[in-house]
Amino acid sequence: MARTILVADDDLAIRTVVSQALTRAGYDVRATGSANILSRWVEAGDGDLVITDVVMPDENIFEVLPRMKQARPQLPIVVMSAQNTFMTAIRASERGAYEYLPKPFDLDQLIRIVGRALAGTEAREAAPAAPAAPAAGGKPAGEDIPLVGRSGAMQDVYRVLARLMNTDLTVLITGESGTGKELVARALHDFGRRRKGPFVAINMAAIPRDLIESELFGHEKGAFTGANQRSQGRFEQAESGTLFLDEIGDMPMEAQTRLLRVLQQGEYMTVGGRTPIKTDVRIVAATNKDLVGLIEKGLFREDLYYRLSVVPIRLPPLRERLGDVPDLVRHFLALAEGEGLPRKSVDAAGMERLKRHDWPGNIRELENLVRRLAALHPDDVINASAIEGELSVVRRSTPRIVEPKAMEAQALPQADGFEAYLRNYLKTYFGRFGDDLPPPGVYERLLVEFERPVVAAALAATNGNQVRAADLLGLNRNTLRKKIRELGIRMTSAVG
Repeated sequence: MARTILVADDDLAIRTVVSQALTRAGYDVRATGSANILSRWVEAGDGDLVITDVVMPDENIFEVLPRMKQARPQLPIVVMSAQNTFMTAIRASERGAYEYLPKPFDLDQLIRIVGRALAGTEAREAAPAAPAAPAAGGKPAGEDIPLVGRSGAMQDVYRVLARLMNTDLTVLITGESGTGKELVARALHDFGRRRKGPFVAINMAAIPRDLIESELFGHEKGAFTGANQRSQGRFEQAESGTLFLDEIGDMPMEAQTRLLRVLQQGEYMTVGGRTPIKTDVRIVAATNKDLVGLIEKGLFREDLYYRLSVVPIRLPPLRERLGDVPDLVRHFLALAEGEGLPRKSVDAAGMERLKRHDWPGNIRELENLVRRLAALHPDDVINASAIEGELSVVRRSTPRIVEPKAMEAQALPQADGFEAYLRNYLKTYFGRFGDDLPPPGVYERLLVEFERPVVAAALAATNGNQVRAADLLGLNRNTLRKKIRELGIRMTSAVG
């Protein structure tokens, strides 16, 4: 006997197209443009699966879903929506939807989802009854949206996140620098069942390698020179919550071994300790490195990689989701306004110019540009000319690696001369804002401005040899490579 699919959408064209595709696939179909009629069908026991839009003329489907799930807990419900945001995916998951499909979608994909859902229903009906799963925990629907974008690439990310919210599965987030890996980790925590616990982040690339084990697991008094008292580690601080291990590819092998034990046995020992400590922490890791390549070089444990990547999530670079630029720009302008900057908007030509940029610094670069425009551009509407001017300033300020001979001809200023130059530069910088203060984040912005030429000069002095430049600067080679990417330094000589 053919299974019956209930289809609800206020758009007659969509109801027709979906109904025809399902009928051709061998299903019986009943369609309606009313949420209340759909609810009555379900409560009467009709239909084997539901496909429904969110916004209906009589009621929002998210208000109806709990009633339908209470009446028929095993009924698969597929939610489709043109409001294809992160929060739509989260709400669909919280209210018990089997799958969330952003519009427009591929009809073949819909047919596959229907077949998978019905097969799963048959398996559940044949199995002994199990206790109902607890409702997914999460922030209330009115909370701020942590992730922005409607592109297909981001919809894939949203669907995976929605499925993970009510689990403790270990997640590995990969993506280039500036793509928002920590935002994804925070979303997993803030909208998941561990949201009442702490969210603790640690960046492996920012901590000296010989201190990472102590930072992660804590240490006992007298464990090493300078350990004058017991110190908590990040695992202890994150107990019952989420521990975000950023730049996991920079973790030294000794710490990798300790971390593997935590993932395998759920316990660890402090540095200098002798008693295992049980831990209840969800681990989310992130990297912009090729971990498989590091495994092949003997720099990362293969068994740890598979323990971390139970669920891998790849964040696309901004150049692969340029259609999201307008949404991101409006989001960053709203944040800037909330911080006290004037209300601004970007005209159509300006948006098109932003969408033509390649964004090597990804979302972080776009956010910084938008904040500068909001702070410095005098007009309420930002046009393409203003955007081009700011992008040109960034290009001019991005140092080019000069050849060694040219470098030799440049005399470095004396220490007192450099200090005077620095004071004058800062006076000019703050003077640009008149009687007002510049937008928040001055320290970080200025640090980048001064750090970029220092790194560029070291690379120039070593003819682009990153090993020698790292030694010259007193940095780890991986840290130097990270800075080259983050600072946007374009290599024009041989790289070692």
